[in-house]
Amino acid sequence: MKIRSVKLREAHSHKGGRPSFCSLLWAHEAQHLVTASTSDISISIHDPLLPSATPRFLRHHRDGVTALALSPNSTCLASGSVDHSVKLYNFPKGDFQTNIITRFTLPIRSLAFNKKGSMLAAAGDDESIKLINTVDGSIARVLKGHKGSVTGLSFDPNGEYFTSMDSTGTVIIWELHSGRIHHNLKGIAPDIGLDVSTRNILCWSPDGLTFAIPGLRNDVGIYERDTAEKLFSLSGDHIQPICFLCWSPNGKYMATSGLDKQVLIWDVDKKQDIDRQKFDETICCMAWKPTGNALAVIDVMGKYGIWESVIPSSMKSPTEDIPMQGKNSNGFLLFDEDDPENSASGGSLSDAGEYSNGESEPPASRKRLRKQSLSEDNLEEDDAADEFALYPKVQSHKKRNHSHKENVDSVNGGFKSTRELTTKTKMQQAFQPGSTPLQPGKRRFLCYNMLGTITTVEHDGYSHIEIDFHDTGSGPRVPSMTDHFGFTMAALNENGSVFANPCKGEKNMSTLMYRPFSSWANNSEWSMRFEGEEVKVVALGAAWVAAVTSFNYLRIFTEGGLQRYVISLDGPVVTASGFKDKLAIVTHASDCLSSNDQVLEFKVFNVSHGTQPLCGRLPLTPGSSLSWFGFSEEGQLSSYDSKGVLRSYSNQFGGSWLPLFSSIKEKSDENYWLVGLNASKLFCVVCKKPDTFPPVMPKPVLTLLNLSFPLASSDLGSEALENEFIMNNMHLFEIQKRMEEMARAGFDPGSLDDDAFNLEAAQDRCILRLIASCCNGDKLVRATELFKLLSLEKSMKGAIKLVTALKLPNLAERFSSILEERLLNEMKKNKEIKNQESCLAPVTADTLPSGSKAPTQTEASKTVNISPSPKLSAPLFTKKNKTPEGPKTGINRTATVNETRKVKQTEDVTSDKREKIGDMSQVQPRHPHDPSMKSNNLVVNKSEGSLAQPNRPSNPFLKSSIK
Repeated sequence: MKIRSVKLREAHSHKGGRPSFCSLLWAHEAQHLVTASTSDISISIHDPLLPSATPRFLRHHRDGVTALALSPNSTCLASGSVDHSVKLYNFPKGDFQTNIITRFTLPIRSLAFNKKGSMLAAAGDDESIKLINTVDGSIARVLKGHKGSVTGLSFDPNGEYFTSMDSTGTVIIWELHSGRIHHNLKGIAPDIGLDVSTRNILCWSPDGLTFAIPGLRNDVGIYERDTAEKLFSLSGDHIQPICFLCWSPNGKYMATSGLDKQVLIWDVDKKQDIDRQKFDETICCMAWKPTGNALAVIDVMGKYGIWESVIPSSMKSPTEDIPMQGKNSNGFLLFDEDDPENSASGGSLSDAGEYSNGESEPPASRKRLRKQSLSEDNLEEDDAADEFALYPKVQSHKKRNHSHKENVDSVNGGFKSTRELTTKTKMQQAFQPGSTPLQPGKRRFLCYNMLGTITTVEHDGYSHIEIDFHDTGSGPRVPSMTDHFGFTMAALNENGSVFANPCKGEKNMSTLMYRPFSSWANNSEWSMRFEGEEVKVVALGAAWVAAVTSFNYLRIFTEGGLQRYVISLDGPVVTASGFKDKLAIVTHASDCLSSNDQVLEFKVFNVSHGTQPLCGRLPLTPGSSLSWFGFSEEGQLSSYDSKGVLRSYSNQFGGSWLPLFSSIKEKSDENYWLVGLNASKLFCVVCKKPDTFPPVMPKPVLTLLNLSFPLASSDLGSEALENEFIMNNMHLFEIQKRMEEMARAGFDPGSLDDDAFNLEAAQDRCILRLIASCCNGDKLVRATELFKLLSLEKSMKGAIKLVTALKLPNLAERFSSILEERLLNEMKKNKEIKNQESCLAPVTADTLPSGSKAPTQTEASKTVNISPSPKLSAPLFTKKNKTPEGPKTGINRTATVNETRKVKQTEDVTSDKREKIGDMSQVQPRHPHDPSMKSNNLVVNKSEGSLAQPNRPSNPFLKSSIK
């Protein structure tokens, strides 16, 4: 075989001539070639068409560059260094993104982008793997399981698995959707020890069906994706261990380099080498040219070159028939474009036709089946923070082996199934109310509520947690805590705090811990461990602790740690919140709608009673997600979505969510991070866009905003009054509901009388102002509707005086007739109640003398039927005063009838006469126990009682129930 030499040129100089690991990669369209070395702080960007031209240098690291990675669309370059940092750059401009940086405790050894470019995996000598969101630089997950320096990382092109390899030769296959270890293959690759000039590396085939690993016998092992079974080996003329390998773009060829300073090119299907090249130094990194038949190499001394025409012209080009993995050509944020054509086919239709002619070779069969699985690029998710929701759950190998007919059918219906899975993966992930996202190296809020805050910051492998109360005078002093569990969620109330972390460690354990602030007993702190079951959200209440897990279990514990209840929920949890005895939980009711709207439902549990008083759908603004969920200071259930709409649950109309605030009408350049609310105010932290949450330092300043319904623009310009009117109605309804609940429970509702009366009076004042606005705007029908809503008689009299002063006599007369009709209805109602009471009372011959006679219906009507004057300027009646029952007041029937006739005959009734009548009604009868007067005074007392001026009602809802 003819040996062709490859000319190398220096890219990085090595001081002292010591070998060191060098990195090399191609840009997407092969327009640039990027190199780096652990002995050089600079990154070089070369023009392959002008190899003699001076490259562009990026110098942002303080020490040698140990790893490079380029996003699939070549818009983002990542670099790792001996200085423990990972940095991102715009490519090819090379602009350093200062806001995206992650630091490690030891040098970085490997980097890898996922297929979308929205996530970067980074690992090194500290044995842990960090998965970093490239959009905001936050750490999405930390994977731990290796016992040596992690030198190789690779994402499964189909988005199901993530593989890693360490210097001891151990390979771990992780499930991306859960972070769990799928397979742990120990000692299947060489142990390279402390040699930093070479790496143990692994690589997925472009179609995602297999992955390749350097073997223990100077060979390459090819392993199956699901079972991790070794399929075959590539054994040839390498006489020392293989230190680097890479697949060609179409997956038909592989390049391997060994410590024997050879590079071999393999035909993978034939399992034989087709070409080789001998070099002066060990080749430590290689990269296939994405648009041609060439291979770039770089050795341990920093010299690089391009091996042209690697594959003989008689064979298929390495860039021919590249497996379709979707399309990604957006900008730096690395979001995917919608490509229905690729989503529909993704290469699956052609594969079905190719293998329908009878090929039954196991690798080909697996290939046909694998290409029907959902690729990562078909997941059209725009939020990189929800990256782990994008990966489909791993199916077992047995479930994938369907019959040929089922395979073809599934391919033909691939578009539908893909869209269904895409919708499912967009469901909102679980979150803790009042928490902020993880920011590497910065303190974050685990909990921020109306009582206080819980903050944490990661430092040297552990976290430091602090609890602070807004009112330092009344809140307890809680010492800071060193967190070795890595808690990511917390809840806080006046009695204690609860913490939880996701699954981690070899046993995949999740921990729940409760810390009371004070206790009469020692060792009152407790913790629970869940193996294989991950805590998603936590909540606290009066003497109970709740946690919802990945198994959709609601676990309720007592304050002392007794496991009290375990309840299965209907769907994956979104969030939870507690208030006294109430526990509110939000779950997914179903997959997202075709409009990408979340479908959520809520449930409210009464933990002390073991009941579920409320449940139903949770409304959200179209296109939004839930941002905050909890209770107001008064215990009103409330929610806040990402569009800035606050809703509160009310018992009105059988249970409804009322929109109490909308940020649309506020400043357009501000976001509001909700903390809590009370009956009239919203407590939030104002963030300038595009920030959606505040930093811990400097300490956020709470802003109070008025609650207001999103009303339409009124033709009278009275939106503020109408908002006050609706708000008062809501509060009155809630107070009435509480009073009814107290009465049913056997408690005296009189404690709420003052609040109810004050609200009723405030509502009447608001209605009077609205009536004045309607009169000025000539909206008399609306004014009449408002008059009917007045509760107090004094307010109704004031309304009549108001319209009279505005010279609207017709409206004044209408108001007067409405008032008198209401009073007559009230008297009839009271009379019916009295009659029912008298019917229930025992009647004997002794109590009913022979001379007594009850008044007839005609007489009674004559007694109370007082017709208004046509020029009435004020009502003739004042509201009934509800006083404790005592001796019945009476008056001579004849005098009463005469006085009534005088009122009928007089056109203008003066206030003096009314006072006189009021005085007469208070006269104590000479014979209070005379039975002959009882029946005569029955109707008169009702009429006269309505003339008394009230001081303060005992129950405003009983006195105001006039229709």
